[in-house]
Amino acid sequence: MAGKRNSTITKFILLGFSEFPKLTFVLFLIFLGIYLMTVSWNVGLITLIRMDSHLHTPMYFFLSNLSLLDICYVSTIAPRMLSDFFKKQKFISFTGCTMQYFFFSSLGLTECCLLAAMAYDRYAAICNPLLYTAIMSPNLCMQTVAGSCITGFFGSLIQLCALLRLHFCGPNVINHFFCDLPQLLILSCSDTSFFQIMTSVLTVIFGLTSVLVIMISYGYIVATILKITSAEGRSKAFNTCASHLTAVTLFFGSGIFVYMYPNSGDSLSQNKLASVLYTVIIPMLNPLIYSLRNKEIKDALNRWKKRIFSWCY
Repeated sequence: MAGKRNSTITKFILLGFSEFPKLTFVLFLIFLGIYLMTVSWNVGLITLIRMDSHLHTPMYFFLSNLSLLDICYVSTIAPRMLSDFFKKQKFISFTGCTMQYFFFSSLGLTECCLLAAMAYDRYAAICNPLLYTAIMSPNLCMQTVAGSCITGFFGSLIQLCALLRLHFCGPNVINHFFCDLPQLLILSCSDTSFFQIMTSVLTVIFGLTSVLVIMISYGYIVATILKITSAEGRSKAFNTCASHLTAVTLFFGSGIFVYMYPNSGDSLSQNKLASVLYTVIIPMLNPLIYSLRNKEIKDALNRWKKRIFSWCY
């Protein structure tokens, strides 16, 4: 199949981590453990937020939706990647490949929008605390989440329609563990200039707009924090933003490295490692990032520990 260049490709071969044949079983166990922890930790955080009335605020509403998004996000990649570890021929159909990228892209674009919405939520909470509940009303929160999902879906749908118009005539080997856009464009026999322009426009709309909203929100937040006279007040305000800033930096930083860095030569292995970060590692880290320094979540955990202990004894 890889040698034919005069026919349409119906299957791709995913190389995955075939460059480490001696570490196959070890890598399988590592990624299986990461996937199970990702699902369990995010499900646990969603459950805690829904069951504890003290956490029924806009901030934790967005956080629970981010956790649900991360579960879906990692599930578009991890199960297929895990099953490929022990396959001699890691085939994926053209339809399966394009649909994997569609769902992955849709969820990724949605997360961009949701992270921007969470930054605006922190701006409203710190810069306008007296009007916070009025600004971030339940209807606005639900509309923001729904709008993020719809926007991400249609942004990915545009890419899918353009991707289906490309012709693939060989080779059909993808040096990656999932069907990502840069690798698919390399294999296309069609002129991809229009697709690249369209992708750049979508990157500006989603990536740069989200980053701009986040930067403007945190510009106002920093200005407000500097006006707080007490050190305790500044520390409390900063702690509410530190987790979100960490998650934003990891998500956008790894994404920029993969999609802006040249896909040639030695960079392929580096891009693959960066892809592991934003597709597998970050969804696992997000519940930890938002929980470790969060007093309200720690208090909620302690309350439920006491309730469980009282039920058992």
